[in-house]
Amino acid sequence: MMEQVILVDQLDNEIGRMEKIEAHEKALLHRAFSVFIFNEKGEMLLQQRALNKYHSGGLWTNTCCSHPRPNESTLAAAHRRLKEEMGFETELEKIFDFVYQAPFENGLTEYEFDHVFIGYYNGSIQPNPTEVANYKFSSFETIEQLMEQETNYFTRWFLIALPKIKQWWLQQQNASNE
Repeated sequence: MMEQVILVDQLDNEIGRMEKIEAHEKALLHRAFSVFIFNEKGEMLLQQRALNKYHSGGLWTNTCCSHPRPNESTLAAAHRRLKEEMGFETELEKIFDFVYQAPFENGLTEYEFDHVFIGYYNGSIQPNPTEVANYKFSSFETIEQLMEQETNYFTRWFLIALPKIKQWWLQQQNASNE
């Protein structure tokens, strides 16, 4: 079955549907989500994308990301893909959204209205090897050091999202210390 994405306008209003690869070939704005999971130490769960992914294979990124299916809520899709990719479930909270566009060498372009969810988890992780090559928990400091050393280590959307996540994280830490 061909996987469809939900085409949206700049305000995330649905304006149509299209097969996923075609939407990426035509660089059309579509709905997506990114999940960031943290452990009790405040470290972020990163995944290394499987090498055979249709783009960005082998690169490190946030815990999971994908697209909701037609007639599926974005939150339900985030839960579904977290279980499918990383093999666990946890409560998720939407913290913000943003739009980004990133062209790739293979002619595809991610142009996404990205809904960002966070969650907390300290249990067992059983990643799906067709989706995930590896995983690890890392601190913001370690991630930022890697970003300075290796420009092609992380996915394009992760590089865009990380400063926004860090700003949100620091605001939460400051609020809890007041």
